[in-house]
Amino acid sequence: MSADDRATSPPVATRLAATGRAAEVSAAALATRLGRWVAADGSLTASLAGALDALVNSGELRPGDRLPSERALAAAVAVSRGTVVAAYAALADRGVVDRRQGSGTRVAGSAVALPARRAQGEGLFQAAPASIDLLRAVPRMPARTIEIVRGFDAALVAETTIDSDPAGLPELRERIARLLTDDGTPTTPEQVIVTSGAQQALSLVIDELVSPGDVVLSEELSWPGLVDPVRRRGARVHGVPMTPDGVDVEALEAAIIALRPVLIALNPHHHNPTGSRMPAASRLAVAELSARYGIRVIEDRVLANISFDGVVPVSLAALRPDAPVIVVDSLSKWAWLGLRIGWARADPVLIRRLRASRQLVDQAASVPAQRMALGLLDEAPTLRRDASATHGAALDRLVPLVREHLPGWTFAVPRGGLSLWVRLPSGSATAFARRAALAAVAVAGGSEFAASAPADDHLRIPFTASDELLHVAIERLGRLWREGGD
Repeated sequence: MSADDRATSPPVATRLAATGRAAEVSAAALATRLGRWVAADGSLTASLAGALDALVNSGELRPGDRLPSERALAAAVAVSRGTVVAAYAALADRGVVDRRQGSGTRVAGSAVALPARRAQGEGLFQAAPASIDLLRAVPRMPARTIEIVRGFDAALVAETTIDSDPAGLPELRERIARLLTDDGTPTTPEQVIVTSGAQQALSLVIDELVSPGDVVLSEELSWPGLVDPVRRRGARVHGVPMTPDGVDVEALEAAIIALRPVLIALNPHHHNPTGSRMPAASRLAVAELSARYGIRVIEDRVLANISFDGVVPVSLAALRPDAPVIVVDSLSKWAWLGLRIGWARADPVLIRRLRASRQLVDQAASVPAQRMALGLLDEAPTLRRDASATHGAALDRLVPLVREHLPGWTFAVPRGGLSLWVRLPSGSATAFARRAALAAVAVAGGSEFAASAPADDHLRIPFTASDELLHVAIERLGRLWREGGD
């Protein structure tokens, strides 16, 4: 069955209570998803068993899904009941399905699939002390931020506030709601929860919405801080192919239909690590998919305002207010990473659920940090412009360095963000990154950002370090490349 056929076919099953857990599989829907199975070589029994097995392997049928009765499926695919009985028996012999009297036929296996490997993002925090650290994109702090921080009166905070609500100080939620509204996304304080950075916002949402066995869709290259929490929940991240402009929207819809995700998580604005920015038509299409299928979308906007050409797209939530879009953002990229103040914007019911979960994690964000965030938010337009100008100039200085010392390496110059996504002419980026670490340059290969498929031909080079360190690092990488490639 072709990808086009699948994209226009109905889902193979309906999740019970829309939770993504075990499903009752419709015979008609299953017959459609089986496609032209009778064209395969071999007997009808072998062909039907093979087609069902393929749906299990692709994830369209999941552990615990209950298959139609032999009689119902036989009628749907126009074969004898005996053919379906034999196909189910063959799958049971191979351990693909379980057959129990009174319980019918179910896809074998447990829905719980806990990760057995280290956290993918762990490698981004392992630079040797003496190395030039290009693993993390730690933004430069604007001069105005330093002035605001120096003028902050912590003693006054201690006198006026004893504790904070798990959802954040009321005045800070109000201020964030106003910022979002000013940016084009009408928001009330009840739609906002304050978190310890955008990473905590991501983790809280994932912990609340994702269960073992679920599927979460993201770009095929994604921030490991998204991938790791999903895997920790015993769920699976499926990476959707990307174009130079971001996620492939047609492939995203095909994955929605085929894999029945409980959540989609995208970084559409100055994507980390590729730097891509989705065009207006694609962003609207994603928002419409969210509304049409009723699937929540996490929109990661932490880099949206680091824009070198002044273009800052409005949120997906603004494009389709009826779509269940969760906006995640923070002060980290344009004000101060060390403050660790972020937020999530969602419907008030979900915010109340996240508030209850937050209370069990760390109770509330730091009160002094929240108070300081108020002063930074008041200066948001200036701080965003300063951060964009600073990092845009840093990129302008990095590009000729890479072209001089690493000829043959290719890249698209990003219109925003904090890093350059460069492709090696040949060889393994992972192997080259290991050699670079021995030369005291810590840099991340593409595999650190691969959601569900290897990406071993790119490196991410942040341009957030000082000009001097960047110059030394690129010279060393160039020397290593000339000495032996990968």
